Amino acid sequence: MHELSLAGGVLRVVEDAAARDGFARVSRLTLEAGALAGVEVRALRFALESLAPGTCLEGAEVVIDEPPAPAWCHACCTTVEIRHRLEDCPQCGSARLLPTGGTELRVRDLIVHDH
Repeated sequence: MHELSLAGGVLRVVEDAAARDGFARVSRLTLEAGALAGVEVRALRFALESLAPGTCLEGAEVVIDEPPAPAWCHACCTTVEIRHRLEDCPQCGSARLLPTGGTELRVRDLIVHDH
């Protein structure tokens, strides 16, 4: 399960931040998984919850936002938002879209508690 390795990476980022910034516990972790990131959000949430016991994420609320991806339409020369790689342009219906983002998984926000 690729989401388990992603969850491990997220946990490392959070634990590195805890060591650097001196907080003991996270009460809310907000992630952003772009529409084209290839992340199964339910599996990622399950993996994070499985890894959390005994870490600074134990008991944390996990919020995972899934924003649409920007794409450039060659037909109507505009940037549009898409949710899937094979989606047609919502403006003109063209299939000539070039995704320009939406492949990222990032930690967007941490709400933490000191010691």
